[in-house]
Amino acid sequence: MPPTPAMKLLLGLVDNFLDKPYTDKHKMYIGGLSMGGMGTFEIIGRMPNVFAAAFAMCGGDNTLNAKKYAKKVPLWIFHGEKDSVVPYTHSESMVAAIKEAGGDPRYSLYMHDDHNCWDDAFKEPDLMSWLFSHSK
Repeated sequence: MPPTPAMKLLLGLVDNFLDKPYTDKHKMYIGGLSMGGMGTFEIIGRMPNVFAAAFAMCGGDNTLNAKKYAKKVPLWIFHGEKDSVVPYTHSESMVAAIKEAGGDPRYSLYMHDDHNCWDDAFKEPDLMSWLFSHSK
């Protein structure tokens, strides 16, 4: 399926970064929340050999896509159990699909959070060290 106009722009931006001499191509990271969480899954599926690690907050993807990135991109998935916008089952389905495809995602489900799980996710003391500990 061809990318949306927004995804096409993002793919072009990433390609532009990869073209720069100051970019460490072994340490490219991506993350997003809500629609950006969904976009995170999509871009790592389109560019699984680019990103050293990724995080997705209150997102989701077609579970059939998990095999594209399950073994290639370490992922930390976050969701609020009380999410009234994107059901947390979207993340749980992705965690299961990634595991089934041979990946080992981290998953944090916040029992008291609605759609704004990023408030707690960005407070995770290990998030940045986990993210930056990965390289290609």
